Amino acid sequence: MPSQIPNRSKTDSVPALTHRQLGLFRGVMVHGNLSRAAEASNSSQPTLSRELARLEQLLGFALFDRVRGRLRPTARALALMQEVERSFIGLEQIAQRARELRTLSGSRLRLACLPALAHALVPHALRALAKTTPEALVSVQPLESPWLEQALSEQRFELGLSEASEAPVGVAWQELFEANEVAVLPASHGLCRKPVLQPQDFEGEHFISLAVNDPYRQAIDRLFSEHSVNRVQCLETESAVAICALVRQGLGVAIVNPLTALECAGNGLEVRPMSVSVPFRISLMLPEIPTPHPLREGLVAALQNASRDLKKRLAP
Repeated sequence: MPSQIPNRSKTDSVPALTHRQLGLFRGVMVHGNLSRAAEASNSSQPTLSRELARLEQLLGFALFDRVRGRLRPTARALALMQEVERSFIGLEQIAQRARELRTLSGSRLRLACLPALAHALVPHALRALAKTTPEALVSVQPLESPWLEQALSEQRFELGLSEASEAPVGVAWQELFEANEVAVLPASHGLCRKPVLQPQDFEGEHFISLAVNDPYRQAIDRLFSEHSVNRVQCLETESAVAICALVRQGLGVAIVNPLTALECAGNGLEVRPMSVSVPFRISLMLPEIPTPHPLREGLVAALQNASRDLKKRLAP
């Protein structure tokens, strides 16, 4: 294979590529050498080498360097592989869906939810669903906003769980759960002596926050600003589960959603209610599909029951 491929001019366009070419390229990237890639693709090494050389010529840049007789992907090959993987994942999902439709068995119910809910609420609902429908096949996909709402609008999922207060186009919205954010503390912390915490209790405390663009982070920052409370903001992360883990290690105190706090409580982590309200809401989103999945109604009922049970556990 040539190690140097002439660069195309900026006005040149890349010719149409074939699935076979991209499949062979992916095979080499996945298997790491020509012999294993050739075996996996039912091809020969000379044929595979020629196809890769032809692909490099079409693209106008080298995909691999030879180092001590081994192929090493170039930086451009690694970047191209990211796009190729997305394409192949999409094809595999289509093939899986076709198999389900052909057999009319094992059809997956696809649920999209915020990552925190995949940890704290969804498992409770799925446990209840498994008791009534043990053969149910559910695919849970954690997604952040706004990609979650966009995927629901595109009907890529049968239902979703979001913190949004409005439904995207083509999606029905209903409130599922509401409770206040709570404080989480290391079990050895002095504030554990108090049954309810006030904003002033956090004065001078090392505080672990959500990411700066998170709406709950912004609401909590406003709360302390309104009460003229100064914290030592030492750590931040996008995950409420990660915050609880950091608090458990004694790295600070925090305020997180009550479901994650409830799930993580114990083993060195204490949970306390706040004297002021920072509402946490979950909405159920149902894409307006002409023929909903037969399991959707059962999972909706399980989510509603799990939400009620968890709210009872949070009651003082």
